[in-house]
Order: sequence, then structure tokens, then C-alpha cells
Amino acid sequence: MLLREFLSIILLHFLTGNSTLNSSQGIVCPGQVTVSETFIGAENNVKLAQVYCPENTVPTLNARQDNGTALDVCGATCETNCFTPSGGGPDPNDCTVIADAMRFYSQNTNNTVVLTYSTCETFYVNQDPVEQSYCYSDWATIVDYIAPNCQSTQNAHGGNCIAEDQQWFIQ
Repeated sequence: MLLREFLSIILLHFLTGNSTLNSSQGIVCPGQVTVSETFIGAENNVKLAQVYCPENTVPTLNARQDNGTALDVCGATCETNCFTPSGGGPDPNDCTVIADAMRFYSQNTNNTVVLTYSTCETFYVNQDPVEQSYCYSDWATIVDYIAPNCQSTQNAHGGNCIAEDQQWFIQ
């Protein structure tokens, strides 16, 4: 399968000074427009922003989009990667707060979503021209794995999880 574009944004993006993303403001793509913001979780302390990424749009519908159904990627596998070198990673406990908030919120969505809490930020990017439906509970499991396993002790500062077909990723 041909890659539509190079994956340059990473799954669980840890706030670092060396980052190419402006994560302190939740910027995950060039030209990003925030559509809405709210707070989720049992204590309403995790910021959830729905964003529009103009570079991820397709100007015309293709045959797969015409049926009106979203591609369900709940339960789909992805390959996790840690980003080197070490340094600048978040407190894994902050990422646990996000994962717990996703389980509390626990609904499917089809928007590009950025979640932030203290030192941790995570987002989902659909690179496929077909609308996708994903599960917060699956996303939370990935956050739970990456946060403690991609730290400075592993010579890392965060990580990502890229779908086998490379049509979506979580950072």
C-alpha cells in the first residue's frame, strides 16, 4: 500500500523544548483551527479540543465515502514507537489522568481531538480520506502503555502508535 503522506506527528507527544509542535497550545498540524473546547473526566480537568486540520482534507468524495458509514477502527492494532533521545517527557501520572478521563467520557467520535492535562498531551489523526470511528477506551489503553514505557529511562521522550495501514495514528 502506498503512503499518502509521511507521518511526522507522533502519538503521545510529550512537552519538550526540542519539539516541532507547539504543544503548550495543543497545535498538532499546520493551519490548525480549534472548532470547540471542553473539559472531560470525573473532575472535568482534562481539556478536550476538537480541531480542524486543513492539510488533512480531501477536496472531493470518493466511492468509499458515498455510503455514509465511517470506517470503524475500534480494536484495530497499531505499532508503538518511542521517540529518542531521552528528556522532556511528561509525568506518567498526568497521562493516566487523560486515560481515565477518556474512559469516563467513553464515546466514539469522528473528529480530530487533542487531549491535554498538565505535562501530557495526546491526539488522534485520521490520514485516510474516509471518515473513521474510533474508541476512547482503546485510545486510553495506548496512552497507558506509552506514558510509562517511553520515558527518559528508556532513552525516550514520548511515542506514538501507527496503524498497520498507516491511515491513522495516535500521538
